[in-house]
Amino acid sequence: MPITVSFFIGLVATLWMVPLFGASLQLDGNLVQGGLVQGRTLSGARVEFEGRAIRVSDRGLFLLGFGRDVPKRQQLTVILPDGHRHQTILEISQRDYRIQRINGLSPNKVNPSTKALERIRTEVALVKEARRLDDPRTDFLEGFIWPLTGKITGVYGSQRILNGQPKRPHYGVDIAAPKGTVVRAPADGVITLTHPDMYFSGGTLILDHGHGLSSSFLHLGRIQVKEGQIVRQGDVIAEVGATGRSTGAHLDWRINLFAARLDPQLLVEPM
Repeated sequence: MPITVSFFIGLVATLWMVPLFGASLQLDGNLVQGGLVQGRTLSGARVEFEGRAIRVSDRGLFLLGFGRDVPKRQQLTVILPDGHRHQTILEISQRDYRIQRINGLSPNKVNPSTKALERIRTEVALVKEARRLDDPRTDFLEGFIWPLTGKITGVYGSQRILNGQPKRPHYGVDIAAPKGTVVRAPADGVITLTHPDMYFSGGTLILDHGHGLSSSFLHLGRIQVKEGQIVRQGDVIAEVGATGRSTGAHLDWRINLFAARLDPQLLVEPM
């Protein structure tokens, strides 16, 4: 059987029909930096991506994610139930990123003190632990909606210049909205982390969608869910705030596939 590879970049849809030694594989998503791909292969097959084993569901479903700076060529390996091992190279489209300048931040939020760095390390460990969950749930299958609507003030991948100092890129999409605006679950999932006030991200919530795919919501005001709670797409989970390193009320929505930081805007329709 042929491989079916379909992917969408912007408004362009491309369909490839590529034989792969009789193996069956379908990839649907964005073969681009920041993109997420949903794959399907034979039940009982195993998948490796860049040498790492990937979770495959009983129905042969799996996810691939491409970080902000991944190289153009990525190796995908499928090991069929009969033991045959087949490889293909995915061509990942490269992106140009904006430069975003943000001024008016408190100096201690740009260059934290030694004491603050200790707190930051503790909070980073909490976030990493929440994003390490590898659950067999497939809550992502129903797709994603915007957690709220508003003016987009920051985009994925942009290089941040804070108070004139170059810092790490931005890994989410910023949506401006008044304090108290409700934030809704963009997809089904389980709450894996709630924190009222992290140093940089303020009120922080992480929602796991299965297979290592998670949403993070930053700078929140009131959080209305608890860790371990199951939520459905559209449920109210929090309110917009201006907490942490923020110059105004907004939501910073992020998507991760384990440690790979992805672009949320590639998962939703234009606002």
